Amino acid sequence: MTNQEIAAAFEQVADLLEFQGANPFRVRAYRNGARKIVDLGERVSEIVADESRQLTDLDGIGKDLAEKIEQLVTTGRLTQLEELQSQVPGTVLAMLRVPGLGPKKAAVLFKELGVESLDQLRAACDQQQVRDLKGFGAKTEEAILKGLAIAEQGDQRTKWAKADEIVTEVLEHLRSEKSIKRVEPAGSYRRGCETVGDLDFLVEATDAVKVMDHFGNYPGIVEVIARGDTKMSVRLASGMQMDLRVVPKESFGAASQYFTGSKAHNVELRGRAKQRGLKINEWGVFQVETDGTETYLAGRTEKDVYKTMDLPCFPPEIREDREEFQWAEAGKLPKLLEQKDIRADLHMHTNATDGKATLEEMIAAAKERGLEYIAITDHSQRVSMANGLDAKRALAQWKEIDKLQKKHDDIRILKGIECDILEKGGMDLPDDVLAQADWVIASVHYGQNQPSEQITERILGALENPHVDIIAHPTGRLINRREPYAVDMDQVFNAAVKHKKMLELNANPARLDLHDQHCAAARRLGIPIVISTDAHSTGGLDVMRYGVLQARRGGLTAKDVANTLPWEKFAKLLN
Repeated sequence: MTNQEIAAAFEQVADLLEFQGANPFRVRAYRNGARKIVDLGERVSEIVADESRQLTDLDGIGKDLAEKIEQLVTTGRLTQLEELQSQVPGTVLAMLRVPGLGPKKAAVLFKELGVESLDQLRAACDQQQVRDLKGFGAKTEEAILKGLAIAEQGDQRTKWAKADEIVTEVLEHLRSEKSIKRVEPAGSYRRGCETVGDLDFLVEATDAVKVMDHFGNYPGIVEVIARGDTKMSVRLASGMQMDLRVVPKESFGAASQYFTGSKAHNVELRGRAKQRGLKINEWGVFQVETDGTETYLAGRTEKDVYKTMDLPCFPPEIREDREEFQWAEAGKLPKLLEQKDIRADLHMHTNATDGKATLEEMIAAAKERGLEYIAITDHSQRVSMANGLDAKRALAQWKEIDKLQKKHDDIRILKGIECDILEKGGMDLPDDVLAQADWVIASVHYGQNQPSEQITERILGALENPHVDIIAHPTGRLINRREPYAVDMDQVFNAAVKHKKMLELNANPARLDLHDQHCAAARRLGIPIVISTDAHSTGGLDVMRYGVLQARRGGLTAKDVANTLPWEKFAKLLN
């Protein structure tokens, strides 16, 4: 099992225990264990397989959790979880995906109204039954109705980062079958879409039967939906469907193109082919004669397929029929951003607020990853739940950074702050304090449900502040959990241009904010984008790759991303 799957199992145990009203300390132990596993920089399964190591050596993992981790890794099951699931209707867990509806409130809905599913929850809200419950009210009922759409979407789509873990495991499993000559993922996963509905795998092999037998032995499969001579569909315990197709060598490129491109991209491509008297499908490119006969032209590689149309082989991330065909016709297909282009990470937290590592640990981790400059950006005082910095503590931290800079002459350390934009407008720290920072991030953490005009004005005010350099996670969304707040992004883009400010693409896979089309809009307006991890631990620095993938979907090149610049040039951009 992947780290994400193990952590998800522990989170589910915690949810079910809390739903039943179990001891809070017991619930917290499972949540902490899940967090430790997610933050771990290596696979738990590798530790279990290594006889020289013990899970209990990991910080926060005791004997009880270690035993449960070993059970999950070795059997793919957790007896305790199965027992809890037998005691609570499975549909109840879907309610926990509704933003703001935790296990305690879900338990009240279950006990008082008999609500066991999202449909029943919607009906109870529509009938105004929820507002009469103790601890709820009309506003809570309204918020639940708004959150139901997110919960229902969460039933069907998986965040790319989680899908990536599954794909990595499946590919490793498949490649151990000797009859497989080649295997590649396709679909929305390969295009780097922020959420994935199902997974597609294409295989070239000498024995299709052996391939599908081996595929069916993947430990995470709970159901074989269908199996034919060359195609097999299965379902994982999470509900995700996986499809495997065995295709001949001469068609592998055509199949990759067909099952990767979005519907709109493929429709455009096939329309262009028809105008040329050609036919393109998953088997290849064919010349269609006047008598209806077809002659195979290409299909071994994607490059060959596109070449028959006098087109370049588009990077998978931009196969969405947005700008790629116009770029190709103009001979201006961009060289998309790569992770090796990134020189800096300008949004991270330490244990001075809600981070888990010290200043020196974050600096060391950044150096290990080859970064040339970083910004330490702990929260400001408004985020009291994160022990945010007031003016005195911020200035003291910056003084400490000055001292550390003298010890670390091989990396530039910016004195930064993630400063809240207050609900009433204005910044959380005075201008005379912000003026002493090297890098000021402005962000919204409170008042996210304000009307569009109000929340937009708050952000515009921050962009006007001469000490603010960038707006972090500009729409505030959490994928599958929280909708963006009602900010007018057109006004934000225009203000960023006017005041020569930057916008963040937050690489956290739960955020990916800006989304791809906002990235494209910023690119067209010449607004510098900074891709940052928002790391709260040393391992959190590794999510940069998700931000790079999102940037590629927005058509961003290294020139569009400010933290690809060497420090000397970035400093000029700041000034």
